[in-house]
Amino acid sequence: MPTLKAQKIELNQEYPCPCCRRGQLTPITLTEAFGCKKCHQIFVIEQSGFVLEKLSTTYPYKKAWRWTGRHWVPITPGLSDNYLPVLMGVMLVLMGIWIPLALKAPQASSATLWIIMALLLAILPALMVLMAYRR
Repeated sequence: MPTLKAQKIELNQEYPCPCCRRGQLTPITLTEAFGCKKCHQIFVIEQSGFVLEKLSTTYPYKKAWRWTGRHWVPITPGLSDNYLPVLMGVMLVLMGIWIPLALKAPQASSATLWIIMALLLAILPALMVLMAYRR
């Protein structure tokens, strides 16, 4: 049975591309980087030669892989990198508390104002996250 232990990535070898899976990664001369012949992505070696990281123009959305000797294993980000589910959970809790309080307000006009404010405060962060995740 093959091991899933990460192996060091050698700069003088060719590897299959972890993104398109059809191309080959070839070393880029005078750098510690690889380029794919098919999808033209550039990858750099991180963490003492054990992690291959895709160069990305959007900083928090980098992808990284470890080489097992036969295939690439993606490195999954931690909870701090996945702030979308946390943000949505906080918004749902706030909406679940805020709307019933607004409905119990003594005046009908103030209840409508509370609901409009709650919806605006829920939509604005959702739009911000949508724009951040858009590629």
